Amino acid sequence: MPQKILIIEDEVSILRGLKDNLVGEGYGVIAASKGKEGLEKALTEEVDLVLLDVMLPGMSGFDICMEIKAKKITLPIIMLTAKSKEADKILGLALGADDYVTKPFSVNELLARINAVLRRVKVHQKAKEKKISSYEFGDIRLDFIKMEAYRGKKRLSFSKKEFDILAYMIKRKGEVITRNDLLDVVWGYKAFPTTRTVDNFVARIRKKIEDKPSSPKYILSVRSAGYKFVT
Repeated sequence: MPQKILIIEDEVSILRGLKDNLVGEGYGVIAASKGKEGLEKALTEEVDLVLLDVMLPGMSGFDICMEIKAKKITLPIIMLTAKSKEADKILGLALGADDYVTKPFSVNELLARINAVLRRVKVHQKAKEKKISSYEFGDIRLDFIKMEAYRGKKRLSFSKKEFDILAYMIKRKGEVITRNDLLDVVWGYKAFPTTRTVDNFVARIRKKIEDKPSSPKYILSVRSAGYKFVT
């Protein structure tokens, strides 16, 4: 069964061109030209990815992105915009967008980005299903079954969410992990905190496992993306 993409775009020529190219690549396509219509389809239809224009009649792409992520946090979104200001890109990513493409763009570039995002989603789902019982790095020992952590002989105090964050990071060691991935795994759909909540929890974990939390060697920050766990 082909993966299905929802296009929310009010420029008729762009919408038609995107639809033709995506169908040609084997994707199923649903289209909407107005903001509220697109949001309704995103929340009610079974789609694998949303291509979302920022400037839409009735409702902005930023508002739509926020609404989608509040109810379907794992649904990937690529934002399309004529704006090239860095602040707009940062805002879109902060609201949960998985990628950001500035118009005019080449179809090949957009297809490559779509494929990359869908691959990341698949990796994320696979990691969620993977089981891990224990792990050691440096002088840190973690037992995820007993929910115990030690630094040398000293026992560390971790909350359930902190254990869940570490477990997921370890499963995807060396990969860039988005804040939305962590929100999905640790908090789920119903309790939707901000990405700042993730940052605060990561800061707490760093204080417990890093020699220098301000200059971490295990949990690295990846600008405008998320984090990477390395050992």
